[in-house]
Amino acid sequence: MPSTMAEEQLQVLYQPDRPELGYLPEGPFDCGSGQISWVAIQHGPDTRVGSLCLLDPLSEFNREVPLGGRPGFAFPTDDPDLFLVGIERHVCRVRLSTGECERISDEVDVGVENTIINDGVEIDQGLVFGCKDLAFAEHKAGLYFWRSGDQRLFQLRDDQLCSNGKVVRREGGGWRIWDIDTPTRQVVAYYLDPDTGTLGEAETVLDLTHLSFFPDGMVAGRSPGSVIIAFYNPESVAAGEVHEYDVASGERVARWLVPGSPQVTCPLIWKSPEGDRLVVTTAAENMSAEKQAQYPRAGSMFVSDPFE
Repeated sequence: MPSTMAEEQLQVLYQPDRPELGYLPEGPFDCGSGQISWVAIQHGPDTRVGSLCLLDPLSEFNREVPLGGRPGFAFPTDDPDLFLVGIERHVCRVRLSTGECERISDEVDVGVENTIINDGVEIDQGLVFGCKDLAFAEHKAGLYFWRSGDQRLFQLRDDQLCSNGKVVRREGGGWRIWDIDTPTRQVVAYYLDPDTGTLGEAETVLDLTHLSFFPDGMVAGRSPGSVIIAFYNPESVAAGEVHEYDVASGERVARWLVPGSPQVTCPLIWKSPEGDRLVVTTAAENMSAEKQAQYPRAGSMFVSDPFE
């Protein structure tokens, strides 16, 4: 962990060649061999389709797999041609070579309208993921555990508004989950028992309500007990922000600025050929034509220098 707070300005790693792919990029994941997968959640304000993408940053070649719905997350499997993807209201298997999509979970948020799957994280026994209210208005979206062994879906909560960043660590026979419900501007922790599919009481571990922007994606930080959080700022500011916090103390230990792209969605620690680097996705979501002209790099992927 840095002894004093570090600050760095990120640089563009990749800018999509079509505006549809830059509307709402999220979920970057290190696939190994230098490649990064990510999802274009939706291709515009009036569409209900998105894409699974696989980026080679060195060549800047981005492989796109169009999907028949909006993906919230995507994770590679042991089969390099197969991804687990949360699409609309189901966990699915998607084959890169054909685009074939197979539903492998029950439907989420049954009886609730206008919610879809959003951010997720892998654990040994499956996936933990949340949903979001598309109107961003009601606390009605679910938090779920999908157990891969028997493909059983457990609803853990039914009162989230926009379930976003998640970090997990082992604790006893289960998992400690750090979770963001974006409008609360807090990180809360729960204990998950994967055998019973039950969740313990919530404990607030980071209070970010003093900030004017919103915590979005989150990953484990560079040291045990730290997290890196991307902040989504809908206001017109010069740069977006990404912070690293020591959870035990609540201290911010690092800040990265994202020039010309204030709506930062998700972080990733990428094992690049030069060493570990921070990568973040950003979005042009809900920007008017005038605002997009002001922020031509919105929707791009940004990268830091290698960590020292």
